[in-house]
Amino acid sequence: MTPERYKELDVWKKAYDLALRVYRVTETFPSEERFGLTQQLRRAAVAVFANIAEGHARGTRKDYAQFCVVARASQAEARALLSFARDLVLLEEAEWQELDADYAQVGRMLNGLVTALRREFA
Repeated sequence: MTPERYKELDVWKKAYDLALRVYRVTETFPSEERFGLTQQLRRAAVAVFANIAEGHARGTRKDYAQFCVVARASQAEARALLSFARDLVLLEEAEWQELDADYAQVGRMLNGLVTALRREFA
């Protein structure tokens, strides 16, 4: 696989942009959440695009698919944590709806990528 070709994937770009957005919105969280919800949410957000990149670098379709499954799990974690932040009134409803919809789209995109990768080695 071509180095850094993953950066051309729409799913990687969207996950990367979402992680940047998560960093920005968590800047407004209370300081007592710095080592709690803020840190956990940021790690989950970064893990989505990072696992796509790491899986691509592994060099096999099978490994790539597995890392995309891990990215999908991090995507689900980020969505759950964003819902929790909304329920704690740390996120406004409109901001949460936008982030949630975008993370749902990333999940669908990852499902498609995993399916395509698995088809190639099945």
